[in-house]
Amino acid sequence: MASISSTFHIFFLTTSTLLSSTLSATLIEDLNALHPPPDFNSTLFNNCAHNPSHKYCNSSPMDLNEIFKSTIVASHLCNESKNPNCIETFSKIDLRSCLKIAPLYLSFSFFWKYCPISIVSIDLANNSLKGSFPNEVLLCTQIQALDLSYNQLSGDFPVENFSALINLTLLNLSYNQFSEIKVSDMEFLKRFNSSSFIRSGLLPKHRNYTIKVVIFLAGFPVFVILMVGSTGWLCFVRPDFLPGMCRRNHKFTTWMLKAATNGFSRKKLVTKGESFAIYRGILRDGTEVNIEIYRDDLSSEIYQNFVEECKVLVQLEHKNLVRVLGWCSSRRMRSIVTQWTDGETIELWLSGSAAPPWKNRLKVLIGVVEGMCYMQEQWSEIGYDLRTSSVLLSHNSEPLISRFRIEDHRISSAKNIYMFGLFLLEMIVNRRSQEEFKQGEAGFIEFIRMHYPENLQKVIDERMKLTQDMFDQAKQGIGLGLMCTDQPSGKLPSLNQIHSMIIEAYRSCLALTSEDHKRSQDDGGRRHKHNKVRKTSDAESFRKDDDLIASSD
Repeated sequence: MASISSTFHIFFLTTSTLLSSTLSATLIEDLNALHPPPDFNSTLFNNCAHNPSHKYCNSSPMDLNEIFKSTIVASHLCNESKNPNCIETFSKIDLRSCLKIAPLYLSFSFFWKYCPISIVSIDLANNSLKGSFPNEVLLCTQIQALDLSYNQLSGDFPVENFSALINLTLLNLSYNQFSEIKVSDMEFLKRFNSSSFIRSGLLPKHRNYTIKVVIFLAGFPVFVILMVGSTGWLCFVRPDFLPGMCRRNHKFTTWMLKAATNGFSRKKLVTKGESFAIYRGILRDGTEVNIEIYRDDLSSEIYQNFVEECKVLVQLEHKNLVRVLGWCSSRRMRSIVTQWTDGETIELWLSGSAAPPWKNRLKVLIGVVEGMCYMQEQWSEIGYDLRTSSVLLSHNSEPLISRFRIEDHRISSAKNIYMFGLFLLEMIVNRRSQEEFKQGEAGFIEFIRMHYPENLQKVIDERMKLTQDMFDQAKQGIGLGLMCTDQPSGKLPSLNQIHSMIIEAYRSCLALTSEDHKRSQDDGGRRHKHNKVRKTSDAESFRKDDDLIASSD
């Protein structure tokens, strides 16, 4: 875009003093009061010598008064059109919806005669202009855009006057009342599409226009049907493609789960049972999830109960519970979607090559009991699975109860105590009750009772390498586990009592470990320097364990 023509530099530089005292004057007052400065003529000749493309350079003789008045109009019009810096550039005339002043500026023929060569856009739309086409604006032959839409212009369209507008790329004559002629008969207007002539009296090529109208009338309903159908499909099949505010919270569809697991592929299968399967999937937003699927025929009552239970599960929130994200339900399939946890089950953790020490096992037991207390206090109607093959261990060694028995109702506290007792025994004995004993849980418990309390060396996991004090703690733990599983006696400890006993055992274990640590410090002079790093790490571990006890209290 060219900078403002030298004419306007003349005006601003030579008449700034005059205008400074008349800033509030109207355009008409300026035209009557201001006169060309003495050196105006010589300045014009110098400008023409520098840039002969200025409009006034081709006029002979020069009408100095008209040229000077055009600069006054240009100054007002540039500011009225809200150009950013009228001293530097005048690129657009914007009088859209200026019903009072647009006719006034059109009446200044001397301005259009000397139209500044920097102007590239003229907008006179929505001004209710009447009469014939304003040919004056076509004197600005350098313009690239012209908008005269939403006026009341009538009469013949001066197509021959447009031939000089070789740079014009945007034209809008819509909503006027020109005499009807076919655009296809005018070579110049063929470069513009039909949207430039809507209800203007100027008709696009009849055949092409008819075809477009037919396509629009036939295609629009089809488009609407397709949009409604696709939106409905997204709502009921893949709502995860919709904005968050339009989704159904926590409700997954079969198609969403198929997409998350690549069509329930074997590569995504984690484990499988007689009536269930567990997959690892990735939702559309990148969240990794654990998907438990149960395939069975459900009665309407069980189906409704399942949905109601799931609405409760998504509200569970505790550091020792896996977060439930939602569910999917149909007559032949139901599933629960939980957040995926990178870790291993307690069963694998216990059977690993590096046996976890007694202190770490107590810490896991504390987390499990705290999760149980939360469930008993807040959601006593929800059951859960406490088998070592179901409880997970997160990357920061926090136990996570991951499977909930949504098909059971009103699980009794005695049942929960029994499950914990079995879990506690497996944590100490490190034998799987379901697989290593013919009678399952009953055989496992009976096996321990046979050796309790005198012969527990054959029962307790020997890989822990317990000191005598720790062995006594493990013995007390087995006693607590047998008490929890002794259902017929009716003398079961409460969860609060169990929590206190586990916390006390953990404190004692930390104290014993701390004493061993102090003894190792006394022998530190005979060790290598690199052991100092190990001592610092142990001290930090003791500090974290103390924080755990404080939070439990």
